[in-house]
Amino acid sequence: MRSRVQLALQTADLTAAFMAWVILSSLLPYIRQDVFVPPEHVALATAVPVVLGSILRIPFGYCANLFGARAVFSASFVALLAPVWFLSEATTYQDLLVGGTFLGIAGAVFSVGVTSLPKYFPKKRQGFANGVYGFGNVGTALTAYLAPVAAVALGWRGAVKLYLVLLAAFALANLVLGDRDEPRVRTPLARQMRAVARDGRLWTLSLFYFVTFGAFVALTVYLPSLLTLHYGLDGVTAGAATSAFVASAALLRVLGGWLSDRLSCCAILACVFAVLAAGAAVLAAAPGLPVFLTGIYLVGAACGIGNGAVFKLVPLHFAENAGTANGIVSMWGGLGGFFPPLVLSASSLLTGTNAPGLALFGVFSLACLALTLAMRRRERAGS
Repeated sequence: MRSRVQLALQTADLTAAFMAWVILSSLLPYIRQDVFVPPEHVALATAVPVVLGSILRIPFGYCANLFGARAVFSASFVALLAPVWFLSEATTYQDLLVGGTFLGIAGAVFSVGVTSLPKYFPKKRQGFANGVYGFGNVGTALTAYLAPVAAVALGWRGAVKLYLVLLAAFALANLVLGDRDEPRVRTPLARQMRAVARDGRLWTLSLFYFVTFGAFVALTVYLPSLLTLHYGLDGVTAGAATSAFVASAALLRVLGGWLSDRLSCCAILACVFAVLAAGAAVLAAAPGLPVFLTGIYLVGAACGIGNGAVFKLVPLHFAENAGTANGIVSMWGGLGGFFPPLVLSASSLLTGTNAPGLALFGVFSLACLALTLAMRRRERAGS
């Protein structure tokens, strides 16, 4: 019973946190009507919440082991109240950057659940548990869809202020429903870092997550602006298209975790990276919106399954130092979401097309495919 309650609560926590994480990118088309954002800096404005949200994942994963998920989730929701309020009162581009940076706290909480939840489940079900938790990514879809609707009704400042109620409610929910008796791990962070840093599997999984989760985050934060600026969609329609992308990827993450409990993770990841390379090729060649969206949803499906598979492997390989390993892998995944919008923006500025940036993503996917095939051969040789 305790395992079910914590899985439901922490999945809801991640959903709420990810709703807050993408406020800025989802509302930027409306914010730009009041606050001047230079066109060449739009990508940076959408990407800044990813930076702190990535870097903090290591200490958040460690703190989840040290203090328990209840304390870390509660403190995170309280800490988010200030940047959300500040963002709702922003009047300059610099204000957006400052508020957006500290929204990163919302993205950092991902490493809390993937560290806490495996304690409640046997190894044969940890992939599924982390997949269900990862479904909390759907929070970005909810904001992508609902925030523009709220902005039309209340103005973008009113839409942002609604999140203050959400954050306060979840801070209270964790104090009431969180597990006070969660097992703690008190090994010093430096010792854990030394233990995991020597294992090459950590850096391989970090690369895999850099590509799969990075692509998911990058498209989540960049799609609303891309669809409005380059394809002429209105904010609500662009939000709905982004929401569909996120929801499908989040749902397929559950499938990825479930499959990873039953099949070879290396085989699953090999298929994922092959599809990502194909998706990048489709996007680079897309002549119009229908084909572009087809490529986007193809990439989203692969990202969802790949994310579920990676986080089956992390607690499996690093059970004794799961908090730190989760933090490092998820940090690189978050950073993977920071760079693509900037690369695509620079590619478009310098060449007039996103194709070179998308080709680079395809190259990364093919490199990961080669690594997974090599791991698969070693896996078969050892069986």
